[in-house]
Amino acid sequence: MHDQNSNAFHLKPARLREVAEAAGVSLITASRALSNPSLVSEATIARVQQAVALTGYIPNLLAGGLKSKRSLMVAGLVPAISVAQFLPTVEALTSALDAAGYQLILGQSGYDHAREEALLNTMMSRRPDGIVVTGLVHSPAARERLSRSGIPLVETWDLNDRPADMLVGFSHQKVGGAVAEYLRSKGWKKLGIATGDDHRAMLRREGFVTTLGHDVPTAIVPAPSSIALGRRALTELLTQEPRLQAVCCSSDTLAQGVQIEAQSRGLRIPHDLAICGFGGAEFAAHMQPSLTTVQIDGAEIGRLAAGLILQRCRGEKVEHPIIDVGFQIVERHSTVAPDPAHL
Repeated sequence: MHDQNSNAFHLKPARLREVAEAAGVSLITASRALSNPSLVSEATIARVQQAVALTGYIPNLLAGGLKSKRSLMVAGLVPAISVAQFLPTVEALTSALDAAGYQLILGQSGYDHAREEALLNTMMSRRPDGIVVTGLVHSPAARERLSRSGIPLVETWDLNDRPADMLVGFSHQKVGGAVAEYLRSKGWKKLGIATGDDHRAMLRREGFVTTLGHDVPTAIVPAPSSIALGRRALTELLTQEPRLQAVCCSSDTLAQGVQIEAQSRGLRIPHDLAICGFGGAEFAAHMQPSLTTVQIDGAEIGRLAAGLILQRCRGEKVEHPIIDVGFQIVERHSTVAPDPAHL
């Protein structure tokens, strides 16, 4: 039986000329209302938008981009969309770019350097107006291609003195060192680390161990973290050191798993085991007991990254291409000074 509506999918798309006729304006006015609304009145914009809705017109951004040499698209690369600590950065980046008329397109590398390089190559071939990467670009070949492309690049959530282009982040080594000092200042001596195997988490472990001046029991699990991996990590740590007193975790999710496993074993937190997370996840404050964590202003990272990209898109000189947003240890009930009887 023939479907009378089947031909609807084969209708010719509306053209800008039809939008202009429906709005009662010239072709150039309709074009300005859609691509550069600051040049026309609000009443005209309203008429053109109503005509767009009436005709079903879809602007050809590619054609506009060929004329302006702007795609109005920024590519973003994250290790895993499911990781909560990166969400504020993505949300703030999206909002700031959207306010300037740019759209964010996301890619997921899965903590795989080879996949990261392949995604960057694909992104560059699309000629976005900017690229924002979570972490540093590790491939020398990719860094060279990015440099030659001239596409503005912002690396985030890490820090070094030789970025590929621009950088907004913080020192993971300093985070690890600060957590080690913090736990030691609370009186805990038998420390351990539950960490993901990704580059940034391992840098935090390096900072932790360097500050202590000696190695510590370590459970390494595959990134991204999960509650189940946190439970597994604590099991491994207690096998290595049954008298373990405190655990530094590479993420709040991993810390949540460590806490669940500890409580399932009848361990009191923090009296028998202190726990510190990383990332400042919203749920950390609502755990029982609440979780001490390293707070990162992910939203500020997103806003600053967007600002750097937009500056470059406007042809402006970036005075400060490296921005250190720092970090803060937020103390909660999962870490307190231990009872002298447990030392």
